[in-house]
Amino acid sequence: MSSMEEVWAYREETLYPQLFGEKHSGIYVLDFDVFSSLGAEDIDPAWLHLGVFEFEPTPARNSWLYVTSGGSTPWETEPAEYDPEAYSWLGSELVIEVAEQPKDQWAIKLLRRLLAFNVLLAHGRFGEDKPLLDYGDRIPMGDVVREKGAVGLRNVVLAEPKHYPATAQLASGRFDFLHVVGITDSEKDWAKAHSSEALVRLLEVHGGFPVTDPGRKAVA
Repeated sequence: MSSMEEVWAYREETLYPQLFGEKHSGIYVLDFDVFSSLGAEDIDPAWLHLGVFEFEPTPARNSWLYVTSGGSTPWETEPAEYDPEAYSWLGSELVIEVAEQPKDQWAIKLLRRLLAFNVLLAHGRFGEDKPLLDYGDRIPMGDVVREKGAVGLRNVVLAEPKHYPATAQLASGRFDFLHVVGITDSEKDWAKAHSSEALVRLLEVHGGFPVTDPGRKAVA
């Protein structure tokens, strides 16, 4: 029977390198500031062990990839209660890809904020009826994803990845990868009328998915 630490180690030391490559840095952990920026002052210290890894490009992938680690850790489940068929804790980890390593670490900051937001959602900090982050969600992010002179990707949409497995298995249960891509205000409005899935298809046609390009033009 795997302990929580063994589940954690398998994800970070075996699963992620298999999927995303051996060369990486991190973990860039969450801190009190990221939670307080979301209005949460009273938090579980365990949440400060969650964070983000940075993976360098590989022969098979020419992008820099960032992935959260901790959303699928079975923090609140004893090993005897693990269910491989169920979701492990939040049931998801977040991923974003960019063409070049951001000098200001905006990709890390963005995923840390989204992960903290999801943790707070799971614990009813925004209302007991608020669902966890999932495919198709569109989330405003302000000026996190911006390049000088560009229109600004002030929102993100969460999509199901096609170029790496969308679901992974741990001893404690399974989890989904939620692929994050930056979108403009006009694209967010377009998706409200046509669906997030339709927007992702449109972005893919125009080179805006799966890699987020802060300098691109709006496609809708």
